[in-house]
Amino acid sequence: MSEPEPPLDPDLLNAYFALMDVAALLRHSVEQQLREEGDLSYVQFQVMATLYFSEAGSARMTDLADGIVHSRSGLTYQVGLLEKAGLVTRAPSERDERGVTVTITEAGRERLELVMPGHREVVNHLLLQPLPPDSAVALVELLGPVREHLRAAPPRSARPRGRR
Repeated sequence: MSEPEPPLDPDLLNAYFALMDVAALLRHSVEQQLREEGDLSYVQFQVMATLYFSEAGSARMTDLADGIVHSRSGLTYQVGLLEKAGLVTRAPSERDERGVTVTITEAGRERLELVMPGHREVVNHLLLQPLPPDSAVALVELLGPVREHLRAAPPRSARPRGRR
């Protein structure tokens, strides 16, 4: 008979809960700001920011889904709403006959520029100001390896598709 695993160390449990609380509370405030100032969901903001900061202003739908860790069907729905609002366009991919490319429109760029000052303010006020100076670098150093570890085995809905 195998030994039962020891209970989770209280310090590790506290670290886990602190991380989850910060993520949930920050996301709630960010989502509220995005809704109020730009009528955008958080996923829509992620899509538009990814497109805005990409060289071409566009990306394949599957790459977007993989990058923002969102289900492909959920992303299709969100991009459809953005397209209906005139913030993005969709077109067949030039590289993949089954793929779809999403491109941010000028109206999409304007909407993103409208919400970014408030977004920066929320993130600065709630996440960065309470930290000692230069803690953002330490935060990236701490969470970067965890993010990479998690991205190495993402949830099924966010895994890159294999070639058929």
